[in-house]
Amino acid sequence: MEIAVKTNLTSQHIESFKKIVGESFVVADEESMEKYSHDETETLRFLPEVVIKPRTAEEIGSIMKICNRDRIPVTPRGAGTGLSGGALPHLGGVLLSMERMNTILKIDEKNLQVTTEPGVITEVLQNAVKEKGLFYPPDPSSRGSCFIGGNIAANSGGPKAVKYGVVKDYVLNLEVVLPTGEIIWTGANVLKNSTGYNLTQLMVGSEGTLGIVTKIVLKLIPLPKYDLLMLVPFASLEKASEAVSAIFRAGFVPSGLELVEIDALKITSKMVDSFAVPITDDIAAHLIIEVDGNNMEVLMSDMEQIAGLMGEFEGGEIFFADDAQQKAELWKVRRRTAEAVKLAGYTIEEDTVVPRAALPALIKGVKELGRQYNFHAVCYGHAGDGNLHIRIKKEGTSDSLGDPEMTKSLRALFELVKELGGTISGEHGVGLIQKGFMDIMFDQTQLQLMRGIKKVFDPNNILNAGKVFDA
Repeated sequence: MEIAVKTNLTSQHIESFKKIVGESFVVADEESMEKYSHDETETLRFLPEVVIKPRTAEEIGSIMKICNRDRIPVTPRGAGTGLSGGALPHLGGVLLSMERMNTILKIDEKNLQVTTEPGVITEVLQNAVKEKGLFYPPDPSSRGSCFIGGNIAANSGGPKAVKYGVVKDYVLNLEVVLPTGEIIWTGANVLKNSTGYNLTQLMVGSEGTLGIVTKIVLKLIPLPKYDLLMLVPFASLEKASEAVSAIFRAGFVPSGLELVEIDALKITSKMVDSFAVPITDDIAAHLIIEVDGNNMEVLMSDMEQIAGLMGEFEGGEIFFADDAQQKAELWKVRRRTAEAVKLAGYTIEEDTVVPRAALPALIKGVKELGRQYNFHAVCYGHAGDGNLHIRIKKEGTSDSLGDPEMTKSLRALFELVKELGGTISGEHGVGLIQKGFMDIMFDQTQLQLMRGIKKVFDPNNILNAGKVFDA
């Protein structure tokens, strides 16, 4: 589904943008703009009217002043790996690509900080600080292609979040261009700051609706020396999810704890041509369990005790990864799961999160809803923090946006999540496709407060308008 929307953007505006950033960095032909019309959200496509590729905050400020003055919609975009439609230019207008702002500006080894531009690929940043013996833990599955700026917008997590936290736990300060064109810093490059309102954390997770991040200061930690990884099969999906909570109740904090349902594993293993994960008819799911630290004896002891605990939940024969290659192979299968199942027709993905102990009830509820609403779902995700990715396939339906039957079934799913004490997005954001369900999580007072914040930052509602909620 591809939709083009026309606004009051004129050829004079386009000429003005060319003067700001250079003619070669303003794209207005349909063929070149097509790749900017979609991200990884379902099969949705919306063509912008023009794509601009700025290099500096000052250039963005000049662009925003024009767009704010003339009420031209602006959609900021990172690498286009998002899953909520946050980078889709559904109102037409200007798409502002951050791809040229791709420099790591400074690695401060004394203060354990890194300053970077938003267009740096997450894994590139991780590798750069790793060379200095430092560690930036948030690692979305798309870390090899997603931009750090997009991670800021969605408050991304990933497998390491269970031990180390998510993006918000590492952001110290941000340079931001406001919708009106002013450039501000939101905080200070310090570990503690109780001076005024926390504008930094307000920006993190705001999905590009309040401002455009142009520089980022991140906290780093020392790189752990060792990690161990094991794979545990289960004959029951619910038993696998029950085992998750038990690991933490026993006093262990893994650096990764992922659940993958067997149907998803079958699809992924075939796509990546991997036999790293054993697949037999008696297995319903696997847990991937990783521990890391600086004392190998302690890690070995932890793994032995966790392995023993898994037997209480009918865990099968445990596979221990012997070397870096085996570990990388297991993680490759997990990280490629979303891509594989989407190609297999599971185009609708939800990103629910519940308290850890409620995970079995959520998985059971998902399967019951599938039978009730005639869809098939596969489950996988960051079980250690209760964050379950649910991929849905329904005959004749590739998109949830505007589909009455899918809207009804997703509302039932999100109401279940709310009943279990959870929320509708753990790390992908609300964006375009989930904004119609915000009333499940928030009452009108809460929503009005959010709208009021948006109004203060963006009085003319031009920046990523229509995302998270309607004005």
